Amino acid sequence: MSVKRYLFYISQNYSFAILRPVQKLIIERGGEVAWFAEGASVTINYFDKNERVLNNVDEINTFSPMAILYPANIAPTFLPGINVAVFHGFDAGKLDRKGNNDHYKVRHCFDLYCTQGPSSTREFERLQSIHQSFNVKETGWCALDTLFTKKNADKKGNKPTVLLCSTFSSRLSCASDIFETVKKLSKTGRWHWLVQFHPKMDKKIVQQYKAIQSEHLTFIETDDVNPLLQQADVMVCDTSSVLMMFLLLNKPVVTYKNISPGDFLIDIDSADLLEKSIARALSRPDELMTNIQHFIDENHPYQDGQSSQRLLAAIDEKIAQGNTKNKKSFDLIRQYKMRKKLNYWKFW
Repeated sequence: MSVKRYLFYISQNYSFAILRPVQKLIIERGGEVAWFAEGASVTINYFDKNERVLNNVDEINTFSPMAILYPANIAPTFLPGINVAVFHGFDAGKLDRKGNNDHYKVRHCFDLYCTQGPSSTREFERLQSIHQSFNVKETGWCALDTLFTKKNADKKGNKPTVLLCSTFSSRLSCASDIFETVKKLSKTGRWHWLVQFHPKMDKKIVQQYKAIQSEHLTFIETDDVNPLLQQADVMVCDTSSVLMMFLLLNKPVVTYKNISPGDFLIDIDSADLLEKSIARALSRPDELMTNIQHFIDENHPYQDGQSSQRLLAAIDEKIAQGNTKNKKSFDLIRQYKMRKKLNYWKFW
């Protein structure tokens, strides 16, 4: 039996935490994993010394993976193996400039979508029936395996912990609007604050929050947010999809001007309401917690830590079908840009 080879194609640091649970399982099963980092946003020092990193498309072709896993919305279609979408987050309701939900945009890049729960599965199956160019399998999200199985978070003291996360888009981010309020609340010492932002966050905002660090507020830069999610009691956020990961732990989230707030969130439109809303979230009101449980059932009902196993089984099933590379609509402009980015012009 030939060794099963997989390539992890990444372009952001958060991809490490998404894919390492899968890597662990592949290696345990005797398979091989290689990584490829596209662009300058990946911190090369985050690779472990025993992780194999490929440097260019020629090396990818030589490695010849059976499947390439992408925590991304777009992928080159000229590499070996099937293209597998494993997602870099949940559907946070973000819309593109045309008003379309970006999470469900078909870009004709993938052969297999491994969906996270019933809500995303329903929509991708609907799209599958239209395009007839990919398969859909509900597996749960591999990034969450350690969230449910690896308890490695230590709380700081007995006071409640508030985790502030924010997306980088200036149009959607809460970080700037609530800064002065967070600064004031952190000085009271009522709660301990953890602050963690999207890696593309404006550097000026990052420096603002770093400047107010104290015994009550810690700014954290990490490639793995799971320990922070475990440690916190309440999250403050905006439209970042990380809030969905927090909800899956059955914990409340206070959002600031969320673009599509559901009844599972405490949404506010003024920083003046932040303190009162955090206090309400910490009280875990019955109606809110019931709504959060419904959200969990719809979006990611798997809390067994075995999503990576289901993902690999879905890949095996897809490959066993024989005609692994689905016939896709060819996106000339997008694939030209991918070739230019990778500096790869071979067509045979």
